[in-house]
Formats: sequence, structure tokens, C-alpha cells
Amino acid sequence: MLVLSGCKSKDVSASDFVDDIQPADTLYNQALASIDAGNLSRAAKKFEELDRQHPYSEYSRKALVMQTFIAYRRGQYEDAVQYGQRYVSLYPGDEDAAYAQYLVGMSHFRRIPDITRDQSVSARAYNAMLNLVERYPDSEYVEDAKAKMRAAEDQIAGKEMLTGRYYLERREYQAAINRFRYVVEKHQTTRHIEEALARLTESYYAIGLVNEAQAAAAVLGHNFPDSQWYADSLKLLQSGGLEPRADPKSWLGAINRNLQQSS
Repeated sequence: MLVLSGCKSKDVSASDFVDDIQPADTLYNQALASIDAGNLSRAAKKFEELDRQHPYSEYSRKALVMQTFIAYRRGQYEDAVQYGQRYVSLYPGDEDAAYAQYLVGMSHFRRIPDITRDQSVSARAYNAMLNLVERYPDSEYVEDAKAKMRAAEDQIAGKEMLTGRYYLERREYQAAINRFRYVVEKHQTTRHIEEALARLTESYYAIGLVNEAQAAAAVLGHNFPDSQWYADSLKLLQSGGLEPRADPKSWLGAINRNLQQSS
């Protein structure tokens, strides 16, 4: 009884269990002010608070795209991808959807590694920018997205070439051919196409597939007659008494037609 009488009760108010709710526009403007002041961390917290307190408001929609922007600016690329993808998923027809998708692509693009490493991120950057180009063809971000796609594809093809040269140096010709053929078939618009055709000529010639070597050199010479890679391939064939010879029925014949159409 003495112990109980010594305890003082504390009044508990219902307000102790209720968040301090602020108007959505107030939180949004506070976040913008923090951005203007250069305090992106505080701005991010305000936008998170806005989204939590007013999840279905117009300001919450605006906050989501701003969260994407802030995460990107802070180098938090995984967060930027998640925010941006969420925005595009929830508001695919909104005027800021193209911008959100662009930030998703840029968040991948900024993480493209050295060509010696795995290029999965390059593929994700390419696909994200392709999504932008296809879904929002009139967007102001389309031209830059196309440029980033070319750079990402060039990186992917470069990795294949690096691996192909590795096999070629070790005389693992079939493995090398597989890599060079992949570049020729899938990445014809990259700067690696000339070397890939020349390396195919070299690899086919090395294992005695002279018809394929002649066909690869013919495609190279027809589309890039002034290339040093063609000069080297021509010299290689002529050393064995051969000349480039087209084969319209082979897979290289189809490649030649594709290159002519794209030129």
C-alpha cells in the first residue's frame, strides 16, 4: 500500500498518440525552401513526411518526383530508381512521367562500370532510356536518351569485343567467333562493327573456314572500304591467294543487307 501510494499517476492525452499533422502545401514549400538553401537531406525528409501524412494528395504526387530528383542529385541511385519507377507506375500519363523515367535511366547510366567489368548496368541503362523513347517520343529528354543509349550499347559491345580478343589471343577460335558474331548481329550501329568483322575474318581463316572468312571480309569491304580493318583483312586473305567474296545466302549476307539499309 505504501509503494502504491508513492506512485503518482500521469495524465495521458489522446494527442500523445496523434502525429503532428501539417498541411501538405506547408510541407511541400518547406521542402522546396530546403532545396533552394542547398539542404537536400532536410528536403528529402520533408517530402517523406508529406508522403506519409498526405499519401493521396496532389502534393504527394509532386513530392514523389522530387524525391526521385533529390536521390539522383545525392548519388543515391538505387533510391532514385525505386522512386522513379514508382512514379511512372502510378502516374504513367502525367506530365512529369518522362522526367521520372529519364532520371531512372540516368541513375543506371551514372553507374556504368569500366569496360572490363560486367555490363549488366549498361543494359539496364539502355532499356530504361529505350522505355523513355518509346513511351514518351515527344519528350524533351528523347534526344539525350538516344545518345545515352548509343553510349550504353557501345559499352556492351566493347565488353564482348574484349572477351572475344581474349579468346582469339589464346587460339580458342570458336569461342572468339561466338563473341564477334554476337557484336555483328546485335550491335551493328556501334563503333565496334568494323573490328568485329575483321576479327571474324581472322578467326574463320585460322580454322580453315575460308568461305566464311571471305564473306566476312566482303561485308567489311562493301560497307567500310576505307577502313584499316578492311585493309588488314584483305592483306590476310591475299596472303593465302584469296579475295573477299560475298555469300548472299549466309548469315553474313543478311548482315550486309541490314548495314546497307541503315546507312
